[in-house]
Amino acid sequence: MTHIIEVTQLKKSFGALDVLKQVSFNVAPGEVIAVIGPSGSGKSTMLRSLIHLEEITGGTVRIQGQKMADNGSYANAAEIRKITDRMGMVFQHFNLFPHLTVQANLELAPKTLKKESAAVIRHRSQELLGKVGLSDKADAYPANLSGGQKQRVAIARALMMQPDILLFDEPTSALDPELTGEVLRVIKQLAQENMTMMIVTHEMSFAREVADRVFFMDNGEIAEAGPPEQIFGTPILERTRTFLQRVEVEG
Repeated sequence: MTHIIEVTQLKKSFGALDVLKQVSFNVAPGEVIAVIGPSGSGKSTMLRSLIHLEEITGGTVRIQGQKMADNGSYANAAEIRKITDRMGMVFQHFNLFPHLTVQANLELAPKTLKKESAAVIRHRSQELLGKVGLSDKADAYPANLSGGQKQRVAIARALMMQPDILLFDEPTSALDPELTGEVLRVIKQLAQENMTMMIVTHEMSFAREVADRVFFMDNGEIAEAGPPEQIFGTPILERTRTFLQRVEVEG
């Protein structure tokens, strides 16, 4: 299979507002895509459409060769579930269950959805907590964690379902700058392990370092796409240059 994600003429409208306008792109297995652009450009909506958290208005979405939506018409619910079960998403605001321990947060979905023994699930949760550097926090509750620790738990929780694709929606934007690094290190490690990822981010240096390709979104479209050295070094479009200059000044 050449592409793990194939999107053709994706459209999303809220009433008269076109949030996504004929967006088309492909992602190869193991590729890391950074999605950058101004607020309101459609970045998060595009990501959420891939995992069926947003219903699209038109276009085709194919994941691992299977059509989730074809010309705006969705597959049946069972097919969609089968497709989205192989994807994980990490949100801006962690979305951990406050009444559950870190370990219970990790184990809830696989216990509910996967036909695996408790021992197998427990082994994987311990392994993943080690991977994100939080083995000592298994019995802690979210309220006792820093923002960076919560986000690393959220990443481990997404990995518990053994996804083939991980989507990140601004994973560091709710964090203090000093906590951002610990989350980016975990994502960087996943990139080195060839996890297919799409990352909506405002961390330009991170996007430059980790991404195989960068999508610059503006006004509901992928205005420019290319390798990081091109997008950040010699962008073709004036609006890409303007955006990057503004981000640099604000940074």
